[in-house]
Amino acid sequence: MKDIITIVARLTLSCLIAALIMGTTFVFTEKAKKANELAHEKKVMLSLLGFSESKPVPETISFHDLFRYIVTMNGDRFIGYLLPTTDNKGNSFLFIVIDSNGNLILRKKIPLSEEEVNDPKKRVEIIQTTIGNDKAITFGDKITVVTDKGKRKAYLLSGKFPGYKSNISVMLALDPKIDIIGLEIMENEEDPGLGAEISQNYFKKQFMFKPFKAIKKLDVIKEPLPEDYFNALEGKLDEGQAVSIMKKYKNSKIYALTGATISSRRVTNGIKAMTEKFAYRIKVLDTILKKNNISVPF
Repeated sequence: MKDIITIVARLTLSCLIAALIMGTTFVFTEKAKKANELAHEKKVMLSLLGFSESKPVPETISFHDLFRYIVTMNGDRFIGYLLPTTDNKGNSFLFIVIDSNGNLILRKKIPLSEEEVNDPKKRVEIIQTTIGNDKAITFGDKITVVTDKGKRKAYLLSGKFPGYKSNISVMLALDPKIDIIGLEIMENEEDPGLGAEISQNYFKKQFMFKPFKAIKKLDVIKEPLPEDYFNALEGKLDEGQAVSIMKKYKNSKIYALTGATISSRRVTNGIKAMTEKFAYRIKVLDTILKKNNISVPF
């Protein structure tokens, strides 16, 4: 009996030690994974804005993250935003809720640190505690407003929409007029050699320089990509010449990938929807900020 008790005790201790090691490893692995994801996201953001190791970000450039939520109160749904704000006490965060008529119905300061803002779970917990558990919040998306000396330079949007095989994740860069600066395909599971070609420059760079008016009626055409346009998109020309040619096609439709018209159309429709929804939302948000004297750094 004594030997059995000893064996059980040793097995229990071994299991506890193993669980501790696995738990600790998981925590560090998750932290490393999140850090890598943030680093990759930041690299893509800078690339879309034209910055790189050879062209570093000027000190005058600032990035301001806005988080959009769906807020449910008393059975009704509203739009909520977590915003960075500036007041006479320095920087802080504010959570506002807007109804379907563009009226501000809730305004709460949120006690968040910079580290907590970048932790989705912690961010939601603190917002929920502050605004009350009688309101349900669901994350919508993140918007990054880029400013240069305090003036808006660009918007960076993260989005996801259905592809041919599964969801396609993208990052879209817009200028203050809501014209497209650039597009990056962050993740997709389309067919290799067909729909997966949406990640190639000759497809995704077709969206560059598209003005908002053209985006609203953007469609796909099943025609061969013109040679000069292909060379410009693929970086086979010097930068000045490539930009000139790409701007020549800025009002044209999107040339579909060979054998992957559905994937081409899904991306095109996804970008249209993202852009149109954002244009409406930022207009409403700016009106709310101005009307209610909410001071923001963007």
